[in-house]
Amino acid sequence: MDRNQLIGLLLILAMFVGYQYLVPKPPPEKKPTQQTKTTKPASGSAATVATTAPLDSIAARTQFGAFAAAANGEARDIVIENPEVKVTFSTLGGRVKEVLLKKYKTFDGKPLLLIDAKTSETSVVLPTKSGSVDLHELYFQTATQSGTAAGQAITFRAEIGPGQSVEQTYTVPAAGYVIDYALKTNGLDGVLGNGDVRFLWEDRMQQYENDLKNNRVAATINYLTVDENFDKLPENESSNEAVVEEPVKWFAIKHKYFLSAFIAQAGQLTKAKFQTTVDPADSSTVKTALADVSMPLADIKGGKGTFRYYYGPNDFQLIKEGIAPEFDRNVYLGYSILKPINKYFFVPMFNFFEKFIGNYGILIVCLVIFVKLLLTPLTYKSYVSMAKMRVLAPEIEEIKARVGDDMTKQQQEQMKLYSEVGVSPLSGCIPVLATMPILLALFQLFPNLIELRQKAFLWAPDLSTYDAFINLGTNIPFVGNHISLFTVMMTASSIAYAYYNNQTTPQQPGPVNMKALSYIFPLMFMFVLNSFPAGLTWYYFVSNVVTIAQQLLIRNFVDEGKIRVLLDENRQKIAAGGGKKSKFQEMLQKQLAAAEDARKQAEAAKKKAKK
Repeated sequence: MDRNQLIGLLLILAMFVGYQYLVPKPPPEKKPTQQTKTTKPASGSAATVATTAPLDSIAARTQFGAFAAAANGEARDIVIENPEVKVTFSTLGGRVKEVLLKKYKTFDGKPLLLIDAKTSETSVVLPTKSGSVDLHELYFQTATQSGTAAGQAITFRAEIGPGQSVEQTYTVPAAGYVIDYALKTNGLDGVLGNGDVRFLWEDRMQQYENDLKNNRVAATINYLTVDENFDKLPENESSNEAVVEEPVKWFAIKHKYFLSAFIAQAGQLTKAKFQTTVDPADSSTVKTALADVSMPLADIKGGKGTFRYYYGPNDFQLIKEGIAPEFDRNVYLGYSILKPINKYFFVPMFNFFEKFIGNYGILIVCLVIFVKLLLTPLTYKSYVSMAKMRVLAPEIEEIKARVGDDMTKQQQEQMKLYSEVGVSPLSGCIPVLATMPILLALFQLFPNLIELRQKAFLWAPDLSTYDAFINLGTNIPFVGNHISLFTVMMTASSIAYAYYNNQTTPQQPGPVNMKALSYIFPLMFMFVLNSFPAGLTWYYFVSNVVTIAQQLLIRNFVDEGKIRVLLDENRQKIAAGGGKKSKFQEMLQKQLAAAEDARKQAEAAKKKAKK
């Protein structure tokens, strides 16, 4: 491994170390839950009935004011489903009570309930002249339920008085995960007060993947302002909070691979506050997410109370268009300079191979080979550069013997030699640096690629998480509670690649033994990547193997004898003044001349001082 590759590895290591950080952890806030008693439905009924103790007229009037007529009733569940989701609505609140994602399971094989009445609570609070009223505490009647080719619609109506009502309409599509929602008031201008409609959503996020720590880091709330500025709460294991001054277009409670989102279609959401809290002692909850936003009452009155829910996978191919502006940014594809590589190359290529290859481990092999073929010109150029260094190795050894242990002088003489034969040290650095964005882009992509979720390969049951080939039974610092065999294989292949490079690369002058470091860094990365997705470490392993094979193949096409002749011809041309020098070589010569002058002046100053 040469100096340039070492610099690249140092950059990657710096990113790994800085990937996670700690902030103080305030205690989580708890919200009281409403207790209900569930009774067995009648035979043949499609609805589940729940009852609560009825309020007397005085208590109902005190608590709900003009809405007291809807304070008592019967809670029934209505189920609407399509091939992707099974949605359970409740007449208590006219709300979404439960959402089952039919095509997905939890890490332990259970049905994946993205929304559950026990862990997810919502409130829609209307301002009235006598106080605030939460619609989700009222009883609604199922007004209409209709179905078309586009989907099924259901309307819940709460009768407040003669000619006065509140309606909530949901439309579940024939396919997909988007549920349209409309909130409407009828004849309530004399009842409603001033202010906005407040929407609160508390979700005690459940664990759907095997790694609780990784789940907590990934869980957050994303949001987009009306100016299309995307932001999110920090992704870490701590509690976080944000008060957004600008109106919000949508927000999403984001699990590692799934989203529960609320989207304003005609209007906007104002006075937004988002919060995530973590209770380290509660292993049953990943994080508690709280969204507190306001919907302008004028929008509701004016027929602009149209919204959307998205309950589904955080899959780039599904959310990249048609749901909401910039909604695809919920899938993190890397930093701004790396995102285009993933968005326009790796994700499309992955999905292209997906059409023909069902085994995702083999798919990754094909992806590696395809990428390596594209990079062959750069790999060839890098190999030729190293071959030139090998040809010059005897002359570099002569320089070492001539100047002794003076490292500064060694480097000056070596640069002078490169200039004499027309070799640019950057010629080997550029190909390595060109491949760095690809490695970093993949490092960002694989942990967020839902396509790998629960896809088995060899001994790994799930390529989206680590393969615990050996369970240690206890947590060891810098290792964890397991050993990933794919990571061990990646480390071994990295050491093999370093050994191969060290046999073909001359030792560079300097105080640090670069060849020794080339064996140390793979061992350091083994600890860093031990808990990363098996798909990522499998990719790096295959990439190392293919790179070694590629360089062995290129070796057959590179004649070091011809390179020696070419360097001698360059030396003669440059010495005669006819050789073409690059700007870098000209700059290098000027710097060497300046360094030599500075050295002579320093020596002259020392001699003068002695006299």
